[in-house]
Amino acid sequence: MEVIVLRLSPGDDLRRSLHHHCISNNIEAAYILSTVGSLNEAIIRFADCAEGTQLKQRFEIISLNGTLSRHGLHLHIALANDAGQMLGGHLLDGSRIYTTAEVVLGIIPGVQFRREVDPATGYLELAIANTLPNVESV
Repeated sequence: MEVIVLRLSPGDDLRRSLHHHCISNNIEAAYILSTVGSLNEAIIRFADCAEGTQLKQRFEIISLNGTLSRHGLHLHIALANDAGQMLGGHLLDGSRIYTTAEVVLGIIPGVQFRREVDPATGYLELAIANTLPNVESV
């Protein structure tokens, strides 16, 4: 595994910045190892909701988890507000950095993550392929 550390700046879009980094660096498979930072705007799709909810206030990023590649992302975020109340869900484009986001990515060699529509869920779900010869996918 290769490790990459990114520091995002105020005003950057968290999700778009991570996807752009994957595209620019031809990253086929990665996952979030650690993230700390803050947002002043979050767009989150809560469980079992069709649309995202825009939240305009300052949040601490408590956790960011997910899989990434140049082919797409699937990220979940947990945030705390100024009263320490937690909320979380599916991170969408438009979530803006307040002061910083320090993101540590693990790059997985020999693996490709893609997003394909799963007939059972109707969503773009993870499809995994090995790119090394003589290695089986599970």
